[in-house]
Amino acid sequence: MFRRSLILSLSVFFLACGSDEAADDSASDGPAVEDMTTAQRLESLLSTLAADSMEGRRTGTPGAQRAARFLAQELGSYGIEAAGDNGYFQTVPMVRMTVETPNGPRERLVMETDAEMWDTISPGQILQTEVNVVGVIRGADPDVAHEAVILGAHYDHVGIGTPVADEAGVLDSIYNGADDDGSGTVAVLEVARVLSRGAPPRRTVVILLSTGEEMGLLGTRYYIENPIIPMENTVADLQVEMIGRPDDAVGGFGHAWLTGFERTTMGNQLAEAGSPIVADPRLDQNFFFRSDNIAFARLGIPAHTLSSFNLHGDYHQPSDEVDKIDFDHMAVLVEATVEAVRFLADGPTPEWNPGGTDGLNLGN
Repeated sequence: MFRRSLILSLSVFFLACGSDEAADDSASDGPAVEDMTTAQRLESLLSTLAADSMEGRRTGTPGAQRAARFLAQELGSYGIEAAGDNGYFQTVPMVRMTVETPNGPRERLVMETDAEMWDTISPGQILQTEVNVVGVIRGADPDVAHEAVILGAHYDHVGIGTPVADEAGVLDSIYNGADDDGSGTVAVLEVARVLSRGAPPRRTVVILLSTGEEMGLLGTRYYIENPIIPMENTVADLQVEMIGRPDDAVGGFGHAWLTGFERTTMGNQLAEAGSPIVADPRLDQNFFFRSDNIAFARLGIPAHTLSSFNLHGDYHQPSDEVDKIDFDHMAVLVEATVEAVRFLADGPTPEWNPGGTDGLNLGN
């Protein structure tokens, strides 16, 4: 308990100080936020989140910490209730370790609960500032307000790595992750902004911007162990990941697909409501198992990821840049996501279809 308390105290200190220009990049001389179109707001947000100053948002780096402060600042500006242990920040205790691999020693981050012999770890290995950014929009219906729908995206990426030459021959070593998953993260911000200005949902909506997805769903796993609303009262999870470019396989502009569409009733419910969200066309890629939704699904919670990833070659490359994002396409999908979250929060809860839990090893 002492070590956990020390971590929390230090995280409050480090996250509260260290102001830098990256966290304030959202301020501009352009039009006020409310005067912008949805596409313009998304471009403004993503231009900050995927800027070089964020250093690729690798978990455990100052860039990721800047990103967390920026995201918390945005949620605060929308008037959304903070739901972390320090404002919007939910501290995720991590340990930096070195492991041997066939390619030599590599750095690995693990959660406290995964670290063997925690009491023998040196203070220098402990990361005090890794956080999920969490807000909550309370449900208004007393009959179901205790139930929660999670709307999430992971804000981390892979950081600074091997330099790669662009089309002009210029080397770039910052893996900005504009599509992965900057696009999903800013979409969730915009959805949260819209929801906060409309009629309160019947169920509670948890806004979960998680860290450490690229390192093993660390932030999501920690949230599950320390939820805002108990997991047994969480009725659905919808993640948004890589919606920055249209996918011709599902109709191109303004269309998206849902991982595990066939597994629960959520997909058909959305389709019947006129949503442009369709089934994942690439089941061979196993996308259902490759994002934060899988951690919730393994608890028996209907959980999916919304995406329009078209298998572009910029995935996990420095070339995943803001100038390749179609913000008008994103704006349409933000509207569809607002409608989907409204449907989940106000309508019938999704259920598993027969065979929908195959391969999940529920509870493990």
